Amino acid sequence: MIEAFSDVLSANQDYVARYRDPHLEGRAARGLGVVTCMDSRIEPLAMLGLDKGDAKILRNAGARVTEDVLRTLVLAVHLLAVDRVMVVAHTDCRMAKVTDEQVHADILAGSGVDTRSLDFGTIIDQRATLAGDVLKIRSSPFLPAELAVIGCVYDIQTGRLTVEVDGAEVVGD
Repeated sequence: MIEAFSDVLSANQDYVARYRDPHLEGRAARGLGVVTCMDSRIEPLAMLGLDKGDAKILRNAGARVTEDVLRTLVLAVHLLAVDRVMVVAHTDCRMAKVTDEQVHADILAGSGVDTRSLDFGTIIDQRATLAGDVLKIRSSPFLPAELAVIGCVYDIQTGRLTVEVDGAEVVGD
């Protein structure tokens, strides 16, 4: 099985040869938490002008605010200096082009695996979903009411980030 990883393990050896410990803390130096998609076309630090150590980056399919993302944000806010959060969806997201039923059918047809017990969190209306996910953060009893939260869409073709949801408006502040 390890042979399947030989390319990245070899690359790591090269990385180690050049690596210099930057002596960063585990805290978010710029106080930022970013929830974004796992899409490999997104480079969260670069798109926001950040450096290693500046932010806590949480990634999953569709940039969804799940229970695990909320759990992680609670830790990031209370223990790791995060005082603002961006939820960043993106254009050309596969999760916004299909339904859960289609994903289940595709996996069953392609792999023979029945995934119907999973909720993939596909997105029918990206802006409405983004607003709902921002609201989940803003209304969490475990996060400070004054936590700054916004919802954005990143354009894969241009690199532009557009604020679509102001978290203050979501809860009527």
